[in-house]
Amino acid sequence: MSTVAPPVPAPPRRRKSTKLKRRQTRLAWFLLVPSLAVVAFVALYPLGKTIFQSFTDEEFLALNPVSWIGLENYKDLWNDTIFRDSIWTTLKFTVITVSFEFVLGLVIALIVNSSFKGRGVMRAVMLVPWAIPTVVAAQMWKSMLQSNGVISDAGVRLGILAQPHAWIADPSTALAAVCAVDIWKTTPFVALLLLAGLQVIPNDLYEASEVDGANPLQQFWKITLPLLWPAIFVTLIFRTLDALRVFDVFYVFFGNRLGTQSMAIYAQSTIVSDGYVGYGAAISMAIFLVIALFVVIYLSFQRVVTR
Repeated sequence: MSTVAPPVPAPPRRRKSTKLKRRQTRLAWFLLVPSLAVVAFVALYPLGKTIFQSFTDEEFLALNPVSWIGLENYKDLWNDTIFRDSIWTTLKFTVITVSFEFVLGLVIALIVNSSFKGRGVMRAVMLVPWAIPTVVAAQMWKSMLQSNGVISDAGVRLGILAQPHAWIADPSTALAAVCAVDIWKTTPFVALLLLAGLQVIPNDLYEASEVDGANPLQQFWKITLPLLWPAIFVTLIFRTLDALRVFDVFYVFFGNRLGTQSMAIYAQSTIVSDGYVGYGAAISMAIFLVIALFVVIYLSFQRVVTR
């Protein structure tokens, strides 16, 4: 007669959250809370103060006490044609510069990512425009774009221009001039971000696709572009936010000239030059909402693409 051995009881399951893990979690929060508190204070306090000021009639160095006026600043801002012009100018600048910088940066990144002699030197040289301080680069280009500057002189000598042209003073070419300078300055930064994304893609995928007979164009559409989407979205968000907040290039080129003001310059001139702190805070909040809208659009588009 055969005997059946009794079943061996299963070992007791260990709890997911052990005492050691709980101690590590508490230690992590203990180390993070001071940093999070500093970041929250630095970021949230100015934002909260700006929101409060936007509902007041505060003026710079005014002797009158600050009064709560509710939505009056926002009502005035809704009918402010100068602010609407600054929004339109900033949006045109953003669309033009981000589009050109992305296309040119992607081309440069693809070239630099390939294997050729002198690749390291080219990577260093392409970062020179981005390494120059923005104000210095803008002042340099401003002198070159004057009617007696190098660009007009070269255009006349080559027969491209009939006479010297003041690119910055002419309203028809002012925006194109500032866009060209920003594209020259920031394209290397875009290329650097995209290059970082390209170097994460394994070479084994390209080797396998070559065995299957894929040409370079098919490799780009089927391998490079889908795997590069995370880097593309990060790059576009960074550049769009920077372009919407543009100040330095516009200020060096045009100052507070009407018709060529960006949103940031209009806010600065309202607060600093005119002294209307409350109204300037309302402008700043409107800029914040415009930037937040673009972030929401990008994130929504990213979810659709990455599904």
